[in-house]
Order: sequence, then structure tokens, then C-alpha cells
Amino acid sequence: MLHKLIAALGALAVSACATPAGAPPAPATPLASYEATGWLAKTLPELSDALIRREITSVELTQAYLDRIAAIDRAGPRLQSILAVNPDALAQAAASDARRAGGQVRSRIDGIPVLLKDNIESADPTATTAGSRALKDNITGRDSPLVAGLRDQGAIILGKANLSQWANFRSNQSLSGWSSVGGQVRNPHMLDRNPCGSSSGTGAAVAASLAAGGIGTETNGSIICPSNVNGLVGFKPTVGLIPQDGIIPISPSQDTAGPMERTVLGAAFLLDAMVPGEASFAAQLSADALKGVRIGVLRAAQGSNPDIIARFDDALGIMQGQGAELVEITEFDAPPEFWPASLLVLEYEFKASLNAYLASAPPAVTTRTLAQVIAFNKDHAAEELALFGQDLFESSDALGPLTDEAYIKALALVQSATRENGIDKLLADHNVSVLVAPSGPVSPRVDPVNGDVWPEWAGAGWAPAIAGYPNLTVPMGDVHGVPVGISFMGGRNTDAAILGYGYAYEQASGIRLTPKYLETAEDRPEINAAMQK
Repeated sequence: MLHKLIAALGALAVSACATPAGAPPAPATPLASYEATGWLAKTLPELSDALIRREITSVELTQAYLDRIAAIDRAGPRLQSILAVNPDALAQAAASDARRAGGQVRSRIDGIPVLLKDNIESADPTATTAGSRALKDNITGRDSPLVAGLRDQGAIILGKANLSQWANFRSNQSLSGWSSVGGQVRNPHMLDRNPCGSSSGTGAAVAASLAAGGIGTETNGSIICPSNVNGLVGFKPTVGLIPQDGIIPISPSQDTAGPMERTVLGAAFLLDAMVPGEASFAAQLSADALKGVRIGVLRAAQGSNPDIIARFDDALGIMQGQGAELVEITEFDAPPEFWPASLLVLEYEFKASLNAYLASAPPAVTTRTLAQVIAFNKDHAAEELALFGQDLFESSDALGPLTDEAYIKALALVQSATRENGIDKLLADHNVSVLVAPSGPVSPRVDPVNGDVWPEWAGAGWAPAIAGYPNLTVPMGDVHGVPVGISFMGGRNTDAAILGYGYAYEQASGIRLTPKYLETAEDRPEINAAMQK
């Protein structure tokens, strides 16, 4: 999703016969129900409680997720959200059950099955591919630090999630959610809608109850956007809070991993495991966190979609009802030179960091530089370049080292514009503790011909992404069945406070969006009635 933000800011069956004029529209044939039931409909905190009460075992829960993956990811609606399941998952679950039986439970996520975006290394016998066949043999045998933290706390590594190939940094004409390894991820709320990238598979899988939680990564929008359009809680923490080692990189100045979950508490449980040694984020959550808080309302970033604005206003009313004070902010933008500079920073950092990563890859990986990946794609164009090119790869590879003055100036410009002259200035000038805005626009249809074609953007997630500051999205409703969220953004290292504000809003709103697996918007009764005459 990141370069798009930079550049632009069961089946439905309807009668084939025409309905006579004046007759009521023919009802849509009911879709097969793919909605999760029983334990799989529960949230991560609810499942953690059930494991504590011995109402279910980790083996039973893990097997249930594996069965559901087979039923709706590989078959049924074919979400294509998961690239590989971990063959050791059930053994890890059995070990968790044994610890629990022996009174040696490690944490609230002990025994909880979790998915990893497939640019995050784990020691399990699955490759870390970034969705590219060039890395099909990238089985490193090592845990990234965040996975080591999850594993140490007893989480079950269920498998690897599909993603926008190379975390959506291959081409300006890319298709979010597509990879040559896994195909196109489908949004479980409406199957023809864009699941957004690059953590599209994580977002779709968690929304569809294929795992209790998931880990995505973000450079600019790649946690927030898929969480927004899949109806999830997604948290992009302060850059550096979660170590970036063992993750296929784009931009060391912006990259971070983060939890994608159905509740803020569940996201906090996962975050606690990924940053051991910090004070517990989950323990700091309070339903009263909004009381007396001054909130900066980014009207300048709300967009023009009346449905989004209506949901945003409803969310603001809920927060006001919780004792928050709203402060309207009508001006916020970046200078014209900001956008080309922000892309230049990514291009420079991508070449340098990817070359360093590939140099340390296992010997079986034959593409050891960005230039060799470009050549691989040309040699395998029918698979790798089937839908769009690799212009970002090529423009990145043409650049020099990070000592170039052009890079140093561009980095200083974009960080100043988003930090001291951006978020920090807004917080100080308006005497507010947090900034809120919609998390993004209503998701458009998947378009493999034109690539991503997004409506006018809503939100300001680019600012905390480039600043390296925290951003939390929480569901605020839907527009004709397509989820939309609200973002809570703050200054550097205010992660606990941001999670607290989002938690208080979530508890007061009670909004939780369940996927309906509609084929298109015309499966919605109100839209079907308008479209069929």
C-alpha cells in the first residue's frame, strides 16, 4: 500500500432473465455460510480465558484452525490468505498443553495460534518468501526477535500469511494482496473488494478466524490499511520498539512489525510478547482512558465521503461521551516537495537494506542482490511479472549509497515535516494528547487490469508512518458492508497511551465486524434492490 499513499494520497446467483418493468427485484440466492462458529468465533482474549479454564486444549484449537484453513482458504471462498501452514504447529500446541498440565503456563498467549506475514523469519520449516518465487528456498532456521518473543511466551506459530509481493514495493502499478506464490488475497467481508496491502493475508486471515491473531509489518500503511478494510484492530508501534532483525526490509527508518487482531486487548497481549522487558501494555489498558483527554480531530484528513464522515462523527460522539474534549484541526498537509522526497528515501533504503538481507540468506537462495532479483523476475516474467512490472525495483537499483547527499537531504526533509513540523507541532499547538482521523477510504474492487485504483484518500496514516510514531486503527463501522476504521495517532513512544485511547473507544462503541463473505456489493439487499429493476 505504501507507494500508493506516496504517489496519490459461496456465489451470488441471479436469474439470467430480465425482470419485467415494475416488478420487484429478484432476491439474491442465499450464499453458503462461511461464518466462524463456536470457539473459532471467539477473540484472542476469550480463547486465552478458555485455555486457562481448561475448556479447550491448544491442540484442539490449533486443529480447528487448520481445518478452517482447509475449508475456506484453500476451498470455499478461497481467500488465499495463507501461503504455508507450519507442519510443527500441532507439536507446539501439544507442548503448550503439557506445560499447562504441569502448571508452567508462560503467558496469556501460551497455546494461542498466531500467523506471521511471510516476510518475517521463523525457525519453523517454512520459507520466508515475501511472496516471490525468488525466495522459495529462504528457509533460514532462525527466529526473528519478535518471533522468539512470541515463542518464548508460548504462542503457536500456525503458519505464514500471503502478502502483497515484496511488501508492495515492486511497482507503482501493483495490485494489493497479490503475490506470485499465493495469488490474490480476498477480503472476507466482500470477496471482490481490495484487502489492501501489504499485510493483506494477515488481515484477511485474522478477520476470517483462520487464526487467533496475526503479525503484520508496515512501512507506510501496510498494517493500518489492511486492518481498516478487513474490520480489524491494527497497531503500528513506534519504530524501534519491535526489533526489525529477521524481517525482509524496505526502509530501516520506517519499517516495523505490529499486531493485527480483533480486539485492542488481544493486540496488546501480542505486543507484550514481542517487546519483552517493557511494562505490560495490556495491564495499562483502561476503559476510562479517554476521560479528560484533549483529542485533536484531523478534519483536514477526513476526506469527502459522506458515509465515512458520518461514521467518524459517530465515533467522535462516543469519545466525547467518555469524557474526551474534542479540538478541531482544519489544516494539516505536507509541502509539495515532500512526496517525491519520501519515495526517494524508500528507494535508497530499499536497495541498501535488501542487498544486506539477501547477502545473509541461506546458500540455497541464488538471488543475492536486488539486481539479481530484477533479473530473476525477467527470466520468470510469465509468473513474476504477469500483472505489473518492477519499476520501483529498477529505480531503486539505479541509486547510489546512503551517503549520497540526495538521500540525506530527503530523509531530513520528510522526518522534519512529519515530526517537529508535523505531529509534534500539531500536538503542541493545539494542546492535545492524540490525533484522530479515519483510517482510510472505503475499499475499492480488486482490479487486475488497472492495478490498485483507490478513491480519494481519507486519513493521515502517512504522517506517523514516516515519522516512525505509533498509529492504532479500531473499527468504527461499515459502509454497505465494507469496514472502515478510526486511527489514533500520537508522538514518539506514546504507544501505551495510544493503545489505551483506542481501548476505551472500543469498549464504549462495542463495534465488532463479522465477515459475511459476500461475492459483491450487490449481495447487500439495499444495493440489490437499487440495481435490479
